[in-house]
Amino acid sequence: MATDSEAAEPAVPSLVDRYFTRWYKADVKGKSCEDHCILQHSNRICVITLAESHPVLQSGKTIKSISYQISTNCSRLQNKVSGKFKRGAQFLTELAPLCKIYCSDGEEYTVSSCVRGRLMEVNENILHKPSILQEKPSTEGYIAVVLPKFEESKSITEGLLTQKQYEEVMVKRINATTATS
Repeated sequence: MATDSEAAEPAVPSLVDRYFTRWYKADVKGKSCEDHCILQHSNRICVITLAESHPVLQSGKTIKSISYQISTNCSRLQNKVSGKFKRGAQFLTELAPLCKIYCSDGEEYTVSSCVRGRLMEVNENILHKPSILQEKPSTEGYIAVVLPKFEESKSITEGLLTQKQYEEVMVKRINATTATS
């Protein structure tokens, strides 16, 4: 049984909340509600995840498969990084596709990088167990890790939304949908 003093104590922040700054990209490539979350660490590493409002996480969809095969000649799984200067890493632009998510209802979603930089790794665990993408999107269900160029590490957040700005966008969406119904 919890006492009143225990209930009043604030919850301990999660590892992600403690060490990462959340940035959001709303309506990626103009597709409504396809929002991505970028977790930026103080060492400038960015972890690409799905935002809480992404259709894959919202509507209780079942993920059939995930593919890092972007085109016939490009697979993010072929990314091999080595050495101090991260040789062999694929360079990504903001709109570069990272993976495709296929749902059992026939819907297909493309996850984009949202930041310029080198692809450090992709999460191969979601290939074998796609459900962790929905169960733990900010931790074990991440999509990829990207390292921005040092010179660009301050400017990568331009065009991205803070947590507060993103919440305002979500409120506007909710108000727009309730006004049309």
